[in-house]
Amino acid sequence: MRAIVQRVLQASVRIDGRVAGEIGRGVLVLLGVGRTDAEADADYLADKIINLRIFDDTAGKMNLSLTEVGGSALVVSQFTLYGDVRRGRRPSYTDAAEPQSANRLYEYFVGRMRAVGTKVETGVFQADMQVALTNDGPVTILLDSKKAF
Repeated sequence: MRAIVQRVLQASVRIDGRVAGEIGRGVLVLLGVGRTDAEADADYLADKIINLRIFDDTAGKMNLSLTEVGGSALVVSQFTLYGDVRRGRRPSYTDAAEPQSANRLYEYFVGRMRAVGTKVETGVFQADMQVALTNDGPVTILLDSKKAF
């Protein structure tokens, strides 16, 4: 499972001109699910993201987590994180999970974040979405559950 985590002042996702999810201070999580991913991958990433110390403390050091600052998360599914462009110019998505499996793990991931009290907004799985954000810093972190074990 892969995630791009961006520290944001605000973020929103629109579908057909309608706001589907919106947050203030927190993180935008673009989440991709791979073919071999399981609940353990979602558990790892949810815990990692909730506890990442990427928010400034009173001394201006990145020392506080999403939980500690009372931030929210906007989680948007993004299978293109599994795009392989090593050969040719058109991405191959053979490493991305099939939609049914990906949606199940996406929903599981969101549930894990909510279970610890994080306010989570989402996009709509497989929808054509427009994502807007104000990246704070900018701070952008790339996570891959397969590189963690």
